[in-house]
Amino acid sequence: MRESRWPGLRELELVCSEVAELGHLTFGHLARLYRAFGPRLPSALEALRELRVKKYIFRPSGRVVWVVVGREREYLVLPKAPFCSCDDFYFRVMDGEAVLCYHIIAQRLAECLNWHDVVEEDDEAYGELMEELRGLGPEG
Repeated sequence: MRESRWPGLRELELVCSEVAELGHLTFGHLARLYRAFGPRLPSALEALRELRVKKYIFRPSGRVVWVVVGREREYLVLPKAPFCSCDDFYFRVMDGEAVLCYHIIAQRLAECLNWHDVVEEDDEAYGELMEELRGLGPEG
C-alpha cells in the first residue's frame, strides 16, 4: 500500500495504534481524524455509535469477514486492502476525490476500540453471506 494512494490511511493507522494502547479515543485523536477525513468522520462515528460494524467469524476455519451496515445496504470491508464494496469507494476513493469511505474508517476504529458486533457462523454460511453482500441473495 503506497502512502500517495491512501494519504489518510497512515494517520488512521497511527490513531488506531494509539487508541489500542489507551482503550479510548481522545479529542486530539478526533481532531486528527477530522483533518484527515473531513465530513466522512461523523458518518463513521455514527456507524460506531449505532454498532453497525460487524465482525463475522466462521468456524471451524476462523475466517473473518468485516461488514458495515450502511444507509442503503451492508458493505464488505477488507481492511488490509483497503477495500469497501460501496459506491463511494468505487467512484470517489478510487478516483482520488475522497481519502477513504466512512465504512473503512468505521471498521478500523471499531476494530482498534473492540467496539463491534461479533457474529459467529459455521463455515457453511460463508458462501451465503458473500452472495448476500454481492446482491445475489434472497434480499438482493
